[in-house]
Amino acid sequence: MLKEFKEFAIKGNMIDMAVGIVIGAAFGAIIGSLVDDVFMPVVGLLLGGIDFSNWFILLGDAGGAVIPTVDAAKEAGIATINIGLFINAVIKFIIIAFALFILVKGINSMKRKEEEKPTAPKATPPEEVLLKEIRDLLKK
Repeated sequence: MLKEFKEFAIKGNMIDMAVGIVIGAAFGAIIGSLVDDVFMPVVGLLLGGIDFSNWFILLGDAGGAVIPTVDAAKEAGIATINIGLFINAVIKFIIIAFALFILVKGINSMKRKEEEKPTAPKATPPEEVLLKEIRDLLKK
């Protein structure tokens, strides 16, 4: 059983998958930073200075206190619906899905080009050539 597991773990596909997962996690972090730190502040500025990371709805009573951030609401023990964080997550998903679409489209295009390449005609085996010559001689 241990031997089978070792064979499974060191297969090329398993290693490729592990590398893909690590690169995917890093790519997700980059996209997260792009959305949170670059894209959403610009969108917020264009929409009148809205900070999407702190766009939320209180679900509990604040007792008249002003709750300016999601963190302040958490500290006060008040539940929130975090609309801005949800919008950020949706935008991250769309960007990652689009990037993966472009990647898969490129890979499929390369595969099609490879399949379309004309292959050289196979050389006729010598036995077949000899048989054709015999046939042609018998016809004469």
